[in-house]
Amino acid sequence: MAGIEGPFWRAVAVFRVASLAYAVALFARAGGYAHPAVGGLVIGVMALWTAATIFAYSVEEFRGRPLLAADMLVTVGCLLASPGVQGAYRPGDLPVTGTWIGGAVLAWAVYGGRRAGAVAALVVSSADLWLRAAPGGFETLPINGTVLLFLAGVVVGHVARLARTAEERMQRAIEMEAAGRERERLARGIHDSVLQVLALVQRRGQEIGGEAAELGRLAGEQEAALRELVRLRPEPPAAGTADLGALLHRYGSATVTVSAPATPLTLPAATATEVSAAVGAALDNVARHCGARAPAWVFAEADDGLVTVTVRDEGPGIAPGRLEEAAADGRLGVAQSIRGRIADVGGTVTVISAPGGGTEIEMSVPAG
Repeated sequence: MAGIEGPFWRAVAVFRVASLAYAVALFARAGGYAHPAVGGLVIGVMALWTAATIFAYSVEEFRGRPLLAADMLVTVGCLLASPGVQGAYRPGDLPVTGTWIGGAVLAWAVYGGRRAGAVAALVVSSADLWLRAAPGGFETLPINGTVLLFLAGVVVGHVARLARTAEERMQRAIEMEAAGRERERLARGIHDSVLQVLALVQRRGQEIGGEAAELGRLAGEQEAALRELVRLRPEPPAAGTADLGALLHRYGSATVTVSAPATPLTLPAATATEVSAAVGAALDNVARHCGARAPAWVFAEADDGLVTVTVRDEGPGIAPGRLEEAAADGRLGVAQSIRGRIADVGGTVTVISAPGGGTEIEMSVPAG
């Protein structure tokens, strides 16, 4: 029973055992009720089920809806057997189960939160109310038990959910701290070796000229990209999501300027991956049609429920009808690599270009 849930399940187990002992005490004090044999059978079922649930809920693989459903069925069955055990009731009598019926409500609350706890309390309370409404039933019992069941289910479920959320956040904080320490260690190694070598290659290439100058330029671009990666310290996003800003910053280089908010641009992981790939395709087009040294700018922002990424260059632009002509010829770079990806995640693409005026590709996707 590792993790934050362990103490909750142990508390439920203690409650079940204490409630079973209380039910046995009531049974003994009443002299076995009107039908001792049936009462003994119900108490035996309660004892066996208490032992079974203590073991089953302690094993994470066993916890789930089938076990919760069986727990509720056994609990309600024992409660509905009370009239057959006790016969005619006196004012103030409790059912043979006593407070034992609360164990299932608490289990549902710990597993599923306050809503599941409220549903379990509703099921058990409905069975209890039906018994009291039946002829010769529990007309004299107060409604306090029903209210307490609802309060227990909702409060325990809420606290369990808060504890689970706190544990997840703590785990993310621990992972973030460990990742930060590892990043700092790698950054020191990179700075002491790779970055210095790349800077030397860039400087010597410029001094020598010719083909060495091109090699120096490439080394300079890689140095800038590595420095950007070392500088970034993205906050780990929630499970199933990704920070689009961190993905876009990987494209930063001596020729590509990336501007994104300081706060994470959190998107579903699949959406962020597709948008990042579309941006990469747009930058590939810039290098292909404008030259390897052509500057490009990537801007990202979030506003009014949309995340918008713009890729801009100062190249020759796109002639009117050129994109349609390329698609007709089977060259689907913009149609599939950019528009297709963004459309698949529910977004839109706008291309603004004119011959000699550069190109601007704006991609917008829902933030949710």
